[in-house]
Amino acid sequence: MLNMINNLVTNTMKLEEIGHEIRRSRLSRGLTQAQLADAAHITRTTLNQLENGVVKDLGIRKVQALLDQLGLALLIDRTPQPKSPDFLRLASTAASVSFKTTLSERELLRALLTGKVPRDRRAHLRTLLEESPRTLMKGLIQQMRHWTDPGKLERNLAKIAAEVGLPENPNRWTTND
Repeated sequence: MLNMINNLVTNTMKLEEIGHEIRRSRLSRGLTQAQLADAAHITRTTLNQLENGVVKDLGIRKVQALLDQLGLALLIDRTPQPKSPDFLRLASTAASVSFKTTLSERELLRALLTGKVPRDRRAHLRTLLEESPRTLMKGLIQQMRHWTDPGKLERNLAKIAAEVGLPENPNRWTTND
């Protein structure tokens, strides 16, 4: 959790990631969205959008109110963190190389977290799933596992693969062959 807060302060954490950490913490405490939203004095709709990665912008006071209710805190850490590859950015780029339009990181993140293919991005996702090196996909999956519940990412990848017309093979991106 401390690393999540450190990433937030160093501006490497996106609002979608914060929302997923808040959801994880809320669920571990047995709170409903309505209970947490009421305690933080925000609407349940805003909390729902934050947790699902679809809120466009949210002020720091609202985020802080949610963190306070969950017993979390923002910390500033000036210790330099070693840079690891941003697999979300790499995957977004890899999926877009052959196309005039790009699959944005936000679109890819939302697709991976929801299992829904963004409008006009079937070809991008098919290219990503079909042609990306295994190391890229494994890195992306590892990075994304921090933002979602166990098993959900794999289920969403299977949904996306089916929607873009790829044969079902749920272990395609995680096996070592």
